Amino acid sequence: MQSFNHLITTRPHEVRQVLISDLHLSPEEPALVQAFLALLDDCLALPALKRLFILGDWFEVWLGDDVYLSLSEEERQSHWLTPLITKLKKLRVAGCEILVMHGNRDFLLGQPFCNLFGGELIFEPYALKVGQQDYRLEHGDALCTDDKKYQFFRKVMRNPMTQWYLLNKPLKKRLAIADNMRKKSQKNNANKAAHIMDVNDKAVAVAVNNNDALLHGHTHRPAIHQRDNDKIRYVLGDWRLLDEEKRQSKVVAVIGAVISEEHLEHNNAEFSLVEFSYLV
Repeated sequence: MQSFNHLITTRPHEVRQVLISDLHLSPEEPALVQAFLALLDDCLALPALKRLFILGDWFEVWLGDDVYLSLSEEERQSHWLTPLITKLKKLRVAGCEILVMHGNRDFLLGQPFCNLFGGELIFEPYALKVGQQDYRLEHGDALCTDDKKYQFFRKVMRNPMTQWYLLNKPLKKRLAIADNMRKKSQKNNANKAAHIMDVNDKAVAVAVNNNDALLHGHTHRPAIHQRDNDKIRYVLGDWRLLDEEKRQSKVVAVIGAVISEEHLEHNNAEFSLVEFSYLV
């Protein structure tokens, strides 16, 4: 795995697509927000970039698009999301598609918010062609089938009726519900064995059966897993703030990049994991 301070130092004229997940952005973690803005600056500097994928858990919690859309123009000017939207809009105007997938923390994210920057909400599994290979993209939580309690919770929360019910609650009530859910999740995860919160091998086999590769996030265990029949499972990493107590901390993340040599056909594209880091 290659390591770069800036994505533009990989092979700037050859990066066609960038894939990220598990940023967990929030106003309480300004360093992560700064790092994401830095990544967008890199993306704006990539002359051949055509797509940016955000494969779930973009935000630590998302209580509905109306939380931002209902703000006045004056309130938006000082809101922490506004710089992200502004930079994403610049990226879209530059010709880069922005494709956003739900995660387990931001499943209430909607197309109206994505419309602010010209993005598109996509759903899992998403098929991506990389050269001659077929990739299956998903967030990854659906693959953790050993966690029976979570899978039941996921089924309930992804139900359109449940989401309609939540989105029609007052914001104050939604905040209380989200806080309660977060506390329960932390308590439950503390008592779970590590393997239960990882993907299930049989679930992975089914997912990759008709594909050459599987790409997901969610588990916060970035790696490349070689499977039988030359099939590969790529795991994107979460965005982490390191060295918080030191004079200068940094954010690191394992992201994906689709690269193809300049002037060559699309079928020569290749995928690789890259470690992106940002000094705060």
